[in-house]
Order: sequence, then C-alpha cells, then structure tokens
Amino acid sequence: MIGLAHYLTVSAILFVIGVLGIFLNRRNVILMLMAIELLLLAVNINFVAFSGYLGDMIGQVFAMFVLTVAAAEAAIGLAILVIFFRRRGTIAVDAADRMRG
Repeated sequence: MIGLAHYLTVSAILFVIGVLGIFLNRRNVILMLMAIELLLLAVNINFVAFSGYLGDMIGQVFAMFVLTVAAAEAAIGLAILVIFFRRRGTIAVDAADRMRG
C-alpha cells in the first residue's frame, strides 16, 4: 500500500533535484525553467497527497491553480527566451546582464 510517506519522499526528491538544477546550472535558461517546473511539481504532489490524506478537496483545487500559474509562467518565460535569442544569438544567462529596458 502506498502511503503518505511515499508521496512525501517522491516530492522531496523532486524538490531537491529542482533546487540542484537551479544552483548547479547557471548557463542555460531552459534548464533553469525546467528546474522551476520540477519545484512546482513537487509542491503539487504535496498538495494532492495531503488533500487525499485529510479527505478534503482544497489541496487539489490549489494544485490546479498552481498548474495554471506554472503554465502561464512557462509560456511567458519561453516567449521572453525566444526574443532574447533573436536579439543576442544565445540563451546563456551570462548574456542577460547586458539587457536594458
């Protein structure tokens, strides 16, 4: 039987992978966006696991809101990334310090 501890373990592993992905990879913006998505996925697993454990739907509803925000964040991030690549010719994070608004 899969219990709450199993879900929390998977969520903790995903969260650690996401944090390591952000801190170990400072060159590629796409990998940083994917690491942020892993963090959000880990949080959603926690919400759904606790929602099922406590027997209410609030955690599942909140997870749907987080998924909506994550989809918008990914779309806006990729749009900014495409514009950045067209102007600079690279997606390196080091080149982003020369941006001006």
